[in-house]
Amino acid sequence: MTRSVWLKADSDVGDWDHRRKRITAGLEAGVDWVLVDERDVERVRKLGEVNIAAFRSDSDVHIFDVESNEEVPEPDARIVGKDGEGDGTVDLPSDFSGSADLSTLRREDEAEGAFIRILSEEYEAFAEAAAEEADYTIVVGEDWTIIPLENLIARIGEETELVAGVTSADEARTAFETLELGADAVLLDSDSPDEIRATVDVRDAAERETLDLEWGEVLTIEQTGSADRVCVDTGSLMEDDEGMLVGSMSRGLFFVHAETAESPYVASRPFRVNAGAVHAYVRVPDGGTKYLSELTSGDEVQLVNTDGKTREAVVGRVKIEKRPMFRVEVETEDGDRVETLLQNAETIKVPTREGRKAVTDLEVGDELKLYLEGGARHFGESVEESIIEQ
Repeated sequence: MTRSVWLKADSDVGDWDHRRKRITAGLEAGVDWVLVDERDVERVRKLGEVNIAAFRSDSDVHIFDVESNEEVPEPDARIVGKDGEGDGTVDLPSDFSGSADLSTLRREDEAEGAFIRILSEEYEAFAEAAAEEADYTIVVGEDWTIIPLENLIARIGEETELVAGVTSADEARTAFETLELGADAVLLDSDSPDEIRATVDVRDAAERETLDLEWGEVLTIEQTGSADRVCVDTGSLMEDDEGMLVGSMSRGLFFVHAETAESPYVASRPFRVNAGAVHAYVRVPDGGTKYLSELTSGDEVQLVNTDGKTREAVVGRVKIEKRPMFRVEVETEDGDRVETLLQNAETIKVPTREGRKAVTDLEVGDELKLYLEGGARHFGESVEESIIEQ
């Protein structure tokens, strides 16, 4: 499931100057959608690139931009419900077949989404009916409790994207985690740039993998000849417990720390992982791998911490230089053996049971963190195939 953050920026939140500041903060933070009134679509297009949902105006009225006096462009999605049945301005009909909002949703090209305030159980039922017709179903709670959202997540299928109204990053986290499935998206109603950024961070965290890392015992640590070694410099600063997963064999990747630690020999480089030789795999987002030799500026790699939590980083530069290497062979708990080549240098560190350790200090019997995966790789994708790696 791909999560998204919508930002509420219609006339209910203030005048255009107020709305513009909110939208600008959202664009800078990386929100996916903004929800505005239809007359603001062109204004938002001028501010930056983002998906725009617009509360639908009367279909018989042409909306013109207040500055250019030209007809406004089409939004990416039209939403019904504001000043209508969805927000309680117009009473719900006793029979939903007579609903004006639902009739609009049923007409092709009239609207793609519905906005509903959950004012009572009747509005929950109305949201369910709207979800059968709408690509996007936005639900906003009054005196919000988790129960209505649980009900809607349980009852609404995959035919719609369920967007839960929230006012903070904490509420967004709850919405994404409810019933383990969570809402598909959140509609944030906040002016705070910090809250907007935090909500985008919650979205990103909900999207990321958490990997099960295991321990393997060092069987061999030996010097080899020189090889073409790859340093991966990212556009992100890494924390002390972060690094990348690399290895000579796709079924077993080694955790290698970023160069965050100070050293008597060189300054720390918290954007860098000295990852190994050109032939080795490195794990990338979405579970794929690339050869270290393939990485170029602009590629994405997966960062991981010692708890297995992941995030993405953009490669800024790759440095390939000939350096003396170690061969490290490790035995897993189930008796398999995996290995990799790492540069013979004190600045390359790996996590052990006793803590972070330089590869130059590794000894037989030390235990290292690994990520183990069944199957083999074909062009970086996991396949069920018999392949021998040795």
